[in-house]
Amino acid sequence: MTERASKGERQRRARLANMRQELLAPVTALVGYGEMLVEKARALELDDIGPDLQRILTSAHELLELMDRQLDVTGGAGARSGADLGELQARLRHDLRNPLNAIKGYAELLLEELDEVSAAATRPDLEALLCEAESLLSRIDVIIDFSSAEADAGLGDQERSAVASMVANLVRTVRPIEATFTPPHETGRILVVDDNASNRDLLFRRLSHDGHQVARADSGGRALEIVQVESFDLILLDLLMPDLNGFQVLQRLKADERLHDVPVIMISGLQEVDSAIRCIEAGAEDFLTKPFNPVLLRARISACLERKRWRDRERRYIERIELERQKHENLLRNILPRQIVTRLNNGEVVIADRVEEASILFADLVGFTAVASRVTPAVLVDNLNRIFSAFDDLCQRMGMEKIKTIGDAYMAAAGLPAPRPDHAEVTADFALAMLDTLEAVNTTIHVPFQIRIGIHTGPVVAGVIGSHRFLYDIWGDAVNLASRLESHSLPGRIHVSPRTSEVLASQYELKPRGLINLRGIGKMRTSFLTGRKIGVLPKLSEREHG
Repeated sequence: MTERASKGERQRRARLANMRQELLAPVTALVGYGEMLVEKARALELDDIGPDLQRILTSAHELLELMDRQLDVTGGAGARSGADLGELQARLRHDLRNPLNAIKGYAELLLEELDEVSAAATRPDLEALLCEAESLLSRIDVIIDFSSAEADAGLGDQERSAVASMVANLVRTVRPIEATFTPPHETGRILVVDDNASNRDLLFRRLSHDGHQVARADSGGRALEIVQVESFDLILLDLLMPDLNGFQVLQRLKADERLHDVPVIMISGLQEVDSAIRCIEAGAEDFLTKPFNPVLLRARISACLERKRWRDRERRYIERIELERQKHENLLRNILPRQIVTRLNNGEVVIADRVEEASILFADLVGFTAVASRVTPAVLVDNLNRIFSAFDDLCQRMGMEKIKTIGDAYMAAAGLPAPRPDHAEVTADFALAMLDTLEAVNTTIHVPFQIRIGIHTGPVVAGVIGSHRFLYDIWGDAVNLASRLESHSLPGRIHVSPRTSEVLASQYELKPRGLINLRGIGKMRTSFLTGRKIGVLPKLSEREHG
């Protein structure tokens, strides 16, 4: 070994020895306080606090063993090459905080519960133990990073005494806050994810004490399994874990659409700003370092739960608004054609279109007025509703556009608002189906009806009128002619104009009626539509294709 290498090794061993010396006194004190408290609890038969005191003592012994193992300069882990000294320092900063977190957490929890379990006699020793733990925590980074020959100018006895005094004052200052802290009225379901059993148990105890429902997972993989079958309001997620680390679990949670909005607070034994930033950028709500102040923990959890509740409320409001919007949309679509609803939603104020050719149908129940005088209003309305509802179903199935009902008259059209070349054929098939449908409905109602129908094909103007009660209507000579054809038709017959006959002649059976005088229009040669020609099958409507 060269002289330079020999000197480097001596300096490295001196640094490890310095670390051990700086840690030995406080760790030994923690073990001593733990042993005294366990013995006192046994002597006073304080069975309620015995298990937690034993956990404190176990964690103190774990600290001592960890220090001896990692800082053994005689041939153990500490005797390895100085090249991995930085790795050893990073590991120590993390590993020492785990048992310290358990000691501090259980001590704080016990101090809150002493009066409830009649164990006030242990308070002085517990406060001394907590003060020692706080003092060590405040100096861990100084001890590990600067315990070397070059760091001899670090904290001396006077500075250590000042730190201990400051921590003691801090403990006395924080204790009344803890004693008067009221657990939040609104609690939640929380999942604690940590591979360290003491940390899991401590968080479980503290959160349960505050009224939360708590579940535990000992690994990242197990946490991902649990969240697939259970719902949580918050996840407390340890950063450093052996199988999947906390950051990987966080990424998977945020990538899952169902779990994306569950808030996550990251917990780490390392005070690394870069890790905190990385986790926040990945979607974490907050980042806490171990060991954490219980008041701060409560505040952070309360804030996260409150934010989640606000987000849940906002989501429910949005869902409710969307539901109301959908109801409004469905209502409009029951009143107006789908294409017209889309145009209204897109901001069109005035909707008026000229349709070059469409087929218009009017149908009227024969003798309705006479029937109305013989039956009760309830029976009359029930019969009318059954008939027109059946016609509405036909409209929807066959691709017709219902325009409106006027008393006992039914008006529909094809070829609008969206043009279609087969509008006359669709209207003819619809009229024939109306006759069959009415015959079927008549078997279920109190008073049977007959119907007369008129159809004309020609240009119309179509648009929406009204501001409170919208109505999609059509106007023009073609509409007037279709209405006159219906009024001059016969019961059970479909009366069509010359233009409609011309369009339908190749596929439908038409019986000439001759020259008739239509009121307000004049003389016209019309026909009755009786059916499709043999061998000609009806075309499927666009809606039936869809």
